[in-house]
Amino acid sequence: MTKKTAKTKTDDNGLPEWADNELKNANFQELDSINRTGYFLDINSQNNKADIQLYESLPDGRTIVEEIELTDNIKTSKLMKGFVYEFKIKISNAKLSDQLRELLKTKYQIDMDEIFKFDLEGAQMMDVESDYSPSTKEGDEEEDV
Repeated sequence: MTKKTAKTKTDDNGLPEWADNELKNANFQELDSINRTGYFLDINSQNNKADIQLYESLPDGRTIVEEIELTDNIKTSKLMKGFVYEFKIKISNAKLSDQLRELLKTKYQIDMDEIFKFDLEGAQMMDVESDYSPSTKEGDEEEDV
């Protein structure tokens, strides 16, 4: 008969509890507020978060931000997926401890010194014209004589 051992929290998410706690309780410092254009991929009204796709990358190189926090002045009911917006994004970062950096490097081959947090402070829908005109059909173009 084999003895089954209970799974620890470390086994569930791959990180020791101390590392998980450090990440959850990170002390973020505001770095900058920047403007970027893009659109909403998903909007979660219950958690006041969204996933966004950006046309211009953030300083860390990413163009997709998952579960960005929406500030209280943004009403999720007025946001629309697939439309172009100008986003105002607050960027914050937190330094990782030497112990956590070493764990990430040796166990996961991840070389990182800090983590980032993004907050969406504003989203202004842009008036972008489409090349498509519903009044013209294919083949209806006038030919020069």
